Amino acid sequence: MKLDLAGRTAVVTGASRGIGLAIAQALVGEGVRVAAGALNGSPELTALADEGEMIVVLDDLTTTAGCETLVEQAVARFGGIDILVNNVGGVRPRTGGFVQVTDDDWQWSWEVNLLSAVRATRAAVPHLLRRTPSAIVTVCSVNATLPDPGVIDYSAAKAALHSVCKSLSKELGPLGIRVNTVSPGPVETALWLGAGGVAETLGKAQGADPAAIRAAAVAGTPTGRFSRPSEVAQLVLLLASETAGNVTGADVVIDGGMVGTL
Repeated sequence: MKLDLAGRTAVVTGASRGIGLAIAQALVGEGVRVAAGALNGSPELTALADEGEMIVVLDDLTTTAGCETLVEQAVARFGGIDILVNNVGGVRPRTGGFVQVTDDDWQWSWEVNLLSAVRATRAAVPHLLRRTPSAIVTVCSVNATLPDPGVIDYSAAKAALHSVCKSLSKELGPLGIRVNTVSPGPVETALWLGAGGVAETLGKAQGADPAAIRAAAVAGTPTGRFSRPSEVAQLVLLLASETAGNVTGADVVIDGGMVGTL
């Protein structure tokens, strides 16, 4: 499939590792100019910047100032923006139950999983309007529609993010900006499988081997495995391209069949 993305400019948030890094890599591979934002860099991101037409902006993308800096540097370097990919996110399993989830815990999840995307989108929209047809693709989660008490604050924030993106698609679609979301289930990233990740955290709380937690996460799903970051990235690129030029307000799930409802 020919996506015709070469020569366009994308801003990607949360690009230093995992899904965000895979998205940046895929965009560079398609000849896209990329402004990659992250709180901290990574060797992989640095190496990618050396290979493609790309800038790396290190800032706190949960803040308005950080998001504005990323967008401003993208515009200054490349002259405009055609694509925004909102990927900043994080989850902390709440093993102590609902009453142990503090106001600070709720605020952290809200800032990382909802307001980061809100702030980046607000900063980018005026520039996207100048380069229509343009696109916003936001990485959401199956937990937006599969609430889980073990990640209650994360689920709520992702549900709100899903709603915001649907509303935005109605406002911005007539102006030439398509807005879609991609909702992964478990993905092979450090967030799930790395040190301090979901599998390790739940394993410690339950006295179980993290490998058993990993297996249980996809047990009974049709494919029986985690998604790969590169697979999520390819969906993002499709939605960002004019190949999907009449797709807006959609949520594309990549979960190995985990969601069983219509």
